[in-house]
Amino acid sequence: MSKLNYQIISHIMGLLLLCNGGFMLIATIVSLICDDGVTTEIMLASLATMFVGIVLMFLTRDHQKKINKREGYIVVTFGWILMSLSGTLPYIFSGAIPNFTNAFFETMSGYTTTGASILNDIEIIPKGVLFWRSLTHWIGGMGIIVLAIAILPLLGIGGMQLFAAEAPGPNADKLHPRITDTAKRLWYIYVGYTAAETVLLKLAGMSFFDAINHSLSTLSTGGFSTKNTSVAYWNDQPLIQYIIILFMFLAGANFVLSYFGFKGKVQKIIKDEEFKLYSFFIVIFSLISAVIIYYKADVSLSLIDHPMVWGEAESAFRHALFQVLAVVTTTGFVSADFTLWSPFLKVFFFGLMFLGGSAGSTAGGMKVVRHLITIRNGVMEFKRTLHPNAIIPVRYNKKSVSKEIVFNILAFFILYMLAFIIGSLVLGALGLDFETAIGGAASSLGNVGPAFGKLSPVNNFDVLPAFGKWWCSFLMLIGRLELFTVLILLTPFFWRNR
Repeated sequence: MSKLNYQIISHIMGLLLLCNGGFMLIATIVSLICDDGVTTEIMLASLATMFVGIVLMFLTRDHQKKINKREGYIVVTFGWILMSLSGTLPYIFSGAIPNFTNAFFETMSGYTTTGASILNDIEIIPKGVLFWRSLTHWIGGMGIIVLAIAILPLLGIGGMQLFAAEAPGPNADKLHPRITDTAKRLWYIYVGYTAAETVLLKLAGMSFFDAINHSLSTLSTGGFSTKNTSVAYWNDQPLIQYIIILFMFLAGANFVLSYFGFKGKVQKIIKDEEFKLYSFFIVIFSLISAVIIYYKADVSLSLIDHPMVWGEAESAFRHALFQVLAVVTTTGFVSADFTLWSPFLKVFFFGLMFLGGSAGSTAGGMKVVRHLITIRNGVMEFKRTLHPNAIIPVRYNKKSVSKEIVFNILAFFILYMLAFIIGSLVLGALGLDFETAIGGAASSLGNVGPAFGKLSPVNNFDVLPAFGKWWCSFLMLIGRLELFTVLILLTPFFWRNR
């Protein structure tokens, strides 16, 4: 292995800080328009972030314009941490979240699109800060690194290594031979969907401020809301919830398929096995939940703030579909307290936290394609037992999956479950009850948001002790960056120069 190029690493870190500070300027403008009294504070946070970024870039301007895999992993992991550290400044400077631990937790939850919050009264937070909070979701959704590699050609730097380290899921499909063009096309779709949802939510009755914030949260599968009761605030306006349902579904599907759809290549969408299984899961799980809610649960007891408006059957179906999508896509919005529906559904939704959306989406979790390949490999093992000399490959989309990918996915499952078990044990050691500990670990690792016990949809993560918040922040990070990217940095051989 060659020596690490610390100059290029520092240069890209400076670029990320410059971008982050630029996004803070947008929050400054929102603060100014809303006249919320914290415009100066957010602007100072923005200028401080950009200043550090410019200094870093200036000091490393003579770097070698070459990046390898090791440097890619370092840039992604430490870039995410650095963005989260700098992202705390608007909270701290404005006084919205003066405690650094709480501010870091909220920011990491934003960038990792987890949506877990420590805020007890969201509606008293200045609008500029609330917008920044939603914007951290949006930045993290498609990936701060994918954003950066769209700009890297201007610096003469190739970005394939960064994309490989950051892109969600086991298969980072390329739409174009040049990786930067891929990043740009994904961002066009991302921005387009965000704009479309904002317009639709505004037409459906939301204020423009609420509409754009919830669009930023939906497309990133984040879950931060501007209301204390989340999307349940609009339980008397079902159309708003159906619009969010549509865009949660799109955000949880592979964005490459959206590109094919816009190009008129519908057959590619229909034939995609992961998309078919993802859609099947959503339909079946929603119907199961709706039937149980309708016949076994009192929906009105679990509804937050507003009653049913279109009857019990519609309400049962809508809230079942909404919460199944919110958990599977790891968006984490709340329309009802699903922990009150029935003991079966409580366990059912806990299981859904381990499913995740599609690879190539902004969703967290394990990803549907990993489940699909793991199940198929399990079935193939039965055949291999009967026919030990036969070569029986695992197939996905009518193509053979290499053994390396299968082994990678199996290793991912083992690491994921180990991380969940260790995560739960640590939270249990901090004095949390069983339900809260396993719920908090599963939710943080899967970037879901709401959990169980003291972290249920009607509560928040402020009940965690300080170390618990830092631990959950770590789980959010490794979950968002799909374990290997972060955990490989903890191995001694990664840092050896040969």
